[in-house]
Amino acid sequence: MARILIVDDSPTEIHVLKTMLEKHGFDTASAESGEKGVEAAKAEKPDMILMDIVMPGMNGFQATRQISNDDETKDIPIIIVTTKDQETDRVWGLRQGAKDYLTKPVDEKILIEKINALLAG
Repeated sequence: MARILIVDDSPTEIHVLKTMLEKHGFDTASAESGEKGVEAAKAEKPDMILMDIVMPGMNGFQATRQISNDDETKDIPIIIVTTKDQETDRVWGLRQGAKDYLTKPVDEKILIEKINALLAG
């Protein structure tokens, strides 16, 4: 069973994503800030990370860049899941090392398809 780390400062968003993922048989962990997300990525080595962008302190772009550039965590695929829906945000997110970019509210079917595609390699 794949373990997915959800990095989001909103307890509601974490709950919504956790519910979706667990319904499809995924194991979940969560972190409520960019800094904690980077720490959890190193400590837990999840199979995938769902990363919010707008968070206090280290934002999701910075956390994605840090995880993607660290030898310990660079192979963990990251999907950005955010309310930021501008094309420039999408391009910037992918440049930071994210493998995909979804906007909230997330469509459950699309999210699961993207996760399965990335986990399949």
